Amino acid sequence: MPELPEVETVRRGLQPVMEGARIARVEQRRKDLRFPFQPDFVKRLEGQTVVGLGRRAKYLMADLGSGDVLLMHLGMSGSFRVIDAKAGKAKNGDVLGEFHYARSEDRAHDHVVFHMSPGKAVVFNDPRRFGYMKIIPRASLDDDPLLKGLGPEPLGNAFDAAMLARSCIGKKTNLKAALLDQRVVAGLGNIYVCEALHRSQLSPKRMASTLASRSGEPTDQAKLLVKNIHAVLNEAIEAGGSSLRDHRQTSGELGYFQHSFRVYDREGERCGKRSCGGTIKRIVQSGRSTFWCATCQK
Repeated sequence: MPELPEVETVRRGLQPVMEGARIARVEQRRKDLRFPFQPDFVKRLEGQTVVGLGRRAKYLMADLGSGDVLLMHLGMSGSFRVIDAKAGKAKNGDVLGEFHYARSEDRAHDHVVFHMSPGKAVVFNDPRRFGYMKIIPRASLDDDPLLKGLGPEPLGNAFDAAMLARSCIGKKTNLKAALLDQRVVAGLGNIYVCEALHRSQLSPKRMASTLASRSGEPTDQAKLLVKNIHAVLNEAIEAGGSSLRDHRQTSGELGYFQHSFRVYDREGERCGKRSCGGTIKRIVQSGRSTFWCATCQK
């Protein structure tokens, strides 16, 4: 499933096409994706101007002139591509986003098409149909079940070592599970948690509560972890994502951050940390693969 850097890459690819443009026409080619479309889905979109295109956690959010917000989630196999609506040709190649298995080229899975006023069209393709779209009034956005309870953005000002320590006080769970809890921090996923923990030399098995001192202050480990979460996400965004599964950038180019993985998907390889000499291992935590080095991660 796409993680924050991949979704941010897609947002940046769609922004020049959608932001400031009017949605002239919408083709909704099926009644549902992961969830049914709202009965007035098309009516509430057509004729509206996209005044801003943002991201919250792993959601794309198109602010409309009507005061509504179009919330979009890529699911497991969803992707966007931009085409010239008149010529029917892809802009700059093909799909927007990045990962390592090719996204579907089967146009039978083109489920939603947004025809934008400048003559471009934005096409949502999703073979597995785990993606979804929902229109929500901006005034009630924070109370919507899909967004309510989400923690701070990992790259936002609210996410710091003090906040992370407070969230982990008394937690009876391991550190990896705590970081994947969207109520603690929104948008972190399996890949980047593994990478940040390795950079911080922290075991994914460590108790989350160890990030706070007895007085509730952040430990040095908490400060280092937050620093590395920021670093790994920013580097991945700069690289255009991780080219995992079937995601690509809007331009169709694959991301290349996967070449910078230190532990993820490197089971059996030597740890890349200097002077370590350990071997990357894979364990399963809460049904997810965790890659780590037991020698240098304590």
